Amino acid sequence: MATNSGGPIGKRQYEALATFRYQLRLYLRHSEEMTRRHGITPLQYQLLLHVKGFPGREHASVTELAERLQAKHHGVVALVTRSEAAGLVKRKVSEDDRRLVHIYLTAKGEQKLARLADLHRHELLQLQGRFFVPDAETLQGK
Repeated sequence: MATNSGGPIGKRQYEALATFRYQLRLYLRHSEEMTRRHGITPLQYQLLLHVKGFPGREHASVTELAERLQAKHHGVVALVTRSEAAGLVKRKVSEDDRRLVHIYLTAKGEQKLARLADLHRHELLQLQGRFFVPDAETLQGK
């Protein structure tokens, strides 16, 4: 089967892709288990992270969060509703555009996120130099 680079994918490329996906899945599984141990779902952690980490401000709209989470708008609305019920986030109508709703972290959400982000940062630091991302030569079969 031909690829965009023009040649067939060889065993070396399959191994590189498989190794990358395996390592990525290990990290994500660890993240999922960690968030559940701290009483929130993996999606709630991602929501909190994207609200706090939104460039240039401490809030985000549902549309912006849907893009960041790569999820459907209605799914993010449901996630925000569940997270609001859990006391992690709050909604505020925009002062500039009353049709727009911004999502902010609550004090509880800030605390959960700070602890989990620190654990995730620690895990990523442990992976430095061990996480394999295939280089262009390997992927192109050179």
